[in-house]
Amino acid sequence: MKPKKIILIIVSIVVITGLIWYFFMRNKEQPAVLTTEKPETGMISTSVTATGTIQPVDTVTVGTQVSGTLSAMYADFNSTVKKGQLLAELDKTLLQATVDQAKASVAQAQSNEVYQAANYKRQQQLFHTDAISKSEYDLALNTYQVAKANVNATKAQLRSAERNLSFTQIYSPIDGVVLGRSVSIGQTVAASFSTPTIFTIAKDITKMQVEAKVDEADIGNVMKGQRSTFTVDAFIDDTFNGTVKEIRLQPAISSNVVTYTTIIDAPNDDKKLKPGMTASIVIYTKEVNDALLISAKALKFRPDSTLGKDYEIIPIKGLREGKSRMKKTITQPSGEKTEVVKNEPSYVWLVQGKKLVQKQIKTGLNDNTHVQVLEGLTTGDVVASGTETVVKGAPAAASSPFMPKRPGGNRR
Repeated sequence: MKPKKIILIIVSIVVITGLIWYFFMRNKEQPAVLTTEKPETGMISTSVTATGTIQPVDTVTVGTQVSGTLSAMYADFNSTVKKGQLLAELDKTLLQATVDQAKASVAQAQSNEVYQAANYKRQQQLFHTDAISKSEYDLALNTYQVAKANVNATKAQLRSAERNLSFTQIYSPIDGVVLGRSVSIGQTVAASFSTPTIFTIAKDITKMQVEAKVDEADIGNVMKGQRSTFTVDAFIDDTFNGTVKEIRLQPAISSNVVTYTTIIDAPNDDKKLKPGMTASIVIYTKEVNDALLISAKALKFRPDSTLGKDYEIIPIKGLREGKSRMKKTITQPSGEKTEVVKNEPSYVWLVQGKKLVQKQIKTGLNDNTHVQVLEGLTTGDVVASGTETVVKGAPAAASSPFMPKRPGGNRR
């Protein structure tokens, strides 16, 4: 076979293969289909996230004011106690001896007072008859007054000893639940410099609070009275509600991160929340009900050349495409000039038959999923939100049964 024929056959095979690929095998350019939506009424909010710890609203530590050995205990962990209930007792032997000694001292002082009173009366009678001198009379009077004062002193010592003896019985100062117990029977507690803690009692565990650590970048939007929700790992499917009660001014600094402690009230009627649990918190800084909403991607939509075949694109005259911010230079009091970025009005594209018309709108809250529309749209408008390529003959995408569905048209 001649070389020319071989070359001709090879060229013919390449041409035929190319034609088969072009007409039958290549992926044809699929048309872009415009996706649209209508503004809907719903709820929108902006929020701040933080982490925190569950704690009782009021916690009292119960200790002892005297030293001694713990001889009896009538409460333990998780015990429910009432105000005035006996919780524990210390050994009374030494303190009881001190009380007995003080009583003896009082009896001795009282006996001496009676004797000195009688002696003073005799000396007084002798003095009035000029039988003794003035100095002897004054000595008898002074001795009697010292005996009276000694009685008062010994009585005070007795009251102190009896009071210390009463401290051996430890009572609950409040109604509550025992969270912690620090000592056991037979252990010696010393109250020389500080009061040792025996029990820790939570006043009411049906009312808890969350100590949230809010970042300094977010604390400016948090105010007292704002609604809050949080979850804990122990009940991951439950959402608990709370209200911001207090924002403490003292900052906490850890690894150069500044946070502020924010106290959130949390009802705990079912007693699911336990002290020390870690909470993931959402504080709603702004909330609007019955707001007109569109998706955030509708603000980012820009028509391209693929839509120009099917729609007449009508932009706003004089608007430069892609311009969304403008800069303004202001002068600070120090004389330094600073550029401030100011947002311009937002724009969307309305579908009107076979036309795409650009429309200026005024927006409000933006939660990065939905945007509140204040002016410029109604529920009857059709807003372009994007494009998608549809392959002919491909089945429609089935929705996942695990994806959450929006109830009642409300958006959040």
